[in-house]
Amino acid sequence: MTSDAADALKTLLPPEAAPRLQSLRLADGCATLVLDATGLGAPGRDALEASVRQALNGAPGVTEVRVAMMADKNPERGKNTGPQIVAIGSGKGGVGKSTVAANLAVALARAGHKVGLVDADIYGPSQARLLGTEGSRPVAHDNRLVPIASQWGVPVLSMAHLAEPGQAIAWRGPMASGALTQLLEGHWDEAEVLIVDLPPGTGDIQLTMLQKFKPAGAVIVSTPQDLALMDATRAAELFAKGAVPVIGVIENMAGYTCPHCGEVSDPFGSGGAEAAAGHMGTGFLGRIPLDIAIRREGDAGTPTAAGEGPQAQAFADLAGKIADWLETH
Repeated sequence: MTSDAADALKTLLPPEAAPRLQSLRLADGCATLVLDATGLGAPGRDALEASVRQALNGAPGVTEVRVAMMADKNPERGKNTGPQIVAIGSGKGGVGKSTVAANLAVALARAGHKVGLVDADIYGPSQARLLGTEGSRPVAHDNRLVPIASQWGVPVLSMAHLAEPGQAIAWRGPMASGALTQLLEGHWDEAEVLIVDLPPGTGDIQLTMLQKFKPAGAVIVSTPQDLALMDATRAAELFAKGAVPVIGVIENMAGYTCPHCGEVSDPFGSGGAEAAAGHMGTGFLGRIPLDIAIRREGDAGTPTAAGEGPQAQAFADLAGKIADWLETH
């Protein structure tokens, strides 16, 4: 959605809705609004939604109106009530989401932020490997798990720390959701930001996350490939329905530089994620190149963001944009 289109729709909102508007986006004719319903009872929320629908139904370019209500149940929010949660999601697997999540956490820590990392991919945990904490086991204090310290300044909790190496985790949805709750309710008191590496898709884990642990914002990771972008759009739509703002889209595996001749090629395409971000009405955070060093360093438990060079700087730049967003929202 362009800013002109957004401004045009905002002018149509009724007076009682405009001050409560958190976000508005238009994609494929569907206008999705997030409204702050703090202090409103059920009749007030219903009346507010009805007035918004009446104002926008039939507006130019609008074929459907979706309204999400967000109420702040804690009037002391922002006064040392726990870390801000940033969910890292993707519509499909294989786009490097976990690698991006680990490196963003490390880059934030290097920038001076107190960061924790939760591996919410219950069935396919990878953060223990990526942060070099395989074989560690968390202890419990006051019935809450104590995060595992990593040498990169990022404490982490993952199912890989609780299950035996190589063990298949064949759980139904409620058990997996219970495991997520244990990880997120660990001793994260010292963290300012909690990066949550979600599994791919839009299943039980994502729904539990949205319902019980409302993130401050979400980051969508995709490759430039058309199929990945289609699924990324679905992931963004899920966050919108849960009234979680999307901080932006990261395009991973964007461009490969031949180490021999220096020629740059685009095996997964180019610019697709940026175009999709514009289509979804969300920000585009930047690109991470396709580089074998990132894979090797991740497998070795030495995140690229902990080092130097252009790849590390790419993660640092992305982390800076996310930190700036958190400070202003």
